[in-house]
Amino acid sequence: MKRKLIVLASLLLVSPLAMAYQVTGPVEEVTDSKIVVQKGKEKWEMARDAGTKVTGDVKKGDKVTVEYKMTATSIEVKGGKAADKGKAKAKGKEKDAGAGAPAAR
Repeated sequence: MKRKLIVLASLLLVSPLAMAYQVTGPVEEVTDSKIVVQKGKEKWEMARDAGTKVTGDVKKGDKVTVEYKMTATSIEVKGGKAADKGKAKAKGKEKDAGAGAPAAR
């Protein structure tokens, strides 16, 4: 029982850290609501708010490391295997229903 509690506690502590990412590079733009960091040829734009922890005074040109998390805000199912199976079953029923009926002339 004690072992299960230790494993559960360690998973709870590690899981929020597992979804954290970071990007390092010079600041291209910084406002109260976003920061843009150049990484190679790409510009990474991330939202920020009053809850964003900032150490120091961030200015354009400063080299920074930004830690961020990716969180889904919405998910829309467009189809896929489950939808295709439903369509296949419906087509099969239509064929079965029409199999015994004479053809219209």
